[in-house]
Amino acid sequence: MSGASYRTLAAPGRDEIVIQKSRFIGQAWPCVTEEEALSHLRAVKEETRDARHHCYAYIIGKNEGILRYSDDGEPGGTAGMPILSLLRSEKLVDCCCVVTRYFGGILLGTGGLVRAYTEGCRVAVQAAGIVRMERTCLDLCEVPYPCWDSVRYALDRLPARFEDLDYGSAVSFTLLTRSRDRETVLRELEQVSARQITVLEDGEKYTAWKE
Repeated sequence: MSGASYRTLAAPGRDEIVIQKSRFIGQAWPCVTEEEALSHLRAVKEETRDARHHCYAYIIGKNEGILRYSDDGEPGGTAGMPILSLLRSEKLVDCCCVVTRYFGGILLGTGGLVRAYTEGCRVAVQAAGIVRMERTCLDLCEVPYPCWDSVRYALDRLPARFEDLDYGSAVSFTLLTRSRDRETVLRELEQVSARQITVLEDGEKYTAWKE
């Protein structure tokens, strides 16, 4: 697997703000295809059919291969582009954001709209959270029961995590480490297990890690 790490959203997020009686509902999602982003957009439009505007932007691909945005009836450059600019300023990819506006009867002007849609996107991103996707090594590990407490304690303080824990004839689990940390982590686990840990490489994948 090749490629650098990248930032994306941790989970779907939703929040809203009210500016001059207009209600702005920001919603953001991680997504890996354009079809997925458009599906979210359709769902929002269906959910809030009575809203005046559904402005959006999405960025798909670790190298920003697909960039799309829409002002959806707002003056050109006042909605979709500010949403896209906020996503790009946070260096986010594989994500989309829709800001729905319920018009409150007071015109905000060009600058006011830009600020409002930027903030609508910002609160959605904050609600979603940000993670860094990094190349992660997967190793299938097994340790005898007498070693497990030492290994478990070591894992709590090492740059690693584990999943698929199974208590069989021995304790087995899948070890996840960033590519750059793998050798250091395995050396430590060998030491604390008195070299009784067995490790079988199981490939790599991109995995979310907190920054």
